Amino acid sequence: MSKGLLIVLSGPSGAGKGTVRQALMERYPDLRYGVSVTTRPKRPHETDGVHYYFLDREDFLRRRDRGEFVEWAEVYGNFYATPREPMETWLAEGHDVLIEKDIQGAMTLKRAYPDACFVFILPPSLEELRRRITARGSETAEARHQRLASASRELTYLDRYDYAVVNDRVEAAAEKLLAIIKAEKCRVSRQPDLIEKIRSGGAV
Repeated sequence: MSKGLLIVLSGPSGAGKGTVRQALMERYPDLRYGVSVTTRPKRPHETDGVHYYFLDREDFLRRRDRGEFVEWAEVYGNFYATPREPMETWLAEGHDVLIEKDIQGAMTLKRAYPDACFVFILPPSLEELRRRITARGSETAEARHQRLASASRELTYLDRYDYAVVNDRVEAAAEKLLAIIKAEKCRVSRQPDLIEKIRSGGAV
């Protein structure tokens, strides 16, 4: 059995990562989503275990010290992490797994999982990004300013990613992301069983 593909999705706040991911999963229902852990407060529209696993600071630190996280980071004063399970079990079973990570977390995962596929979601423009962040209405002006400043810094990491997808239309962006996954799974290096069959003269 071939190991599953890990897809790491990043992009500045307001780029629409979550919306594109939801549209992708409608097209690829067998794709597994690795829910991250955070200590930030839950927003009104969010559900624990769906958008994030929401933990208090003490519980987060206990889990971190037990080695339950693949990576963790502090962002905007809150902790975020990638749980080791069930992600690694899913991958070992051959399931493709998608996770959303900030730049810091993605760069750590790039060292831990060098064969993963890293995709950067871009807004059509910084002006559109500013409009989206402002439209949320759930943050202070200072927090919005901080996110916009971070977006400019995050864009400097674009060349560390394998692919870039501009989210001008959610449906089109999801189709591009699905095409990327299909192409990645066709890489010869990801098909050891196929190579062995060819070498042994078996049917493919």
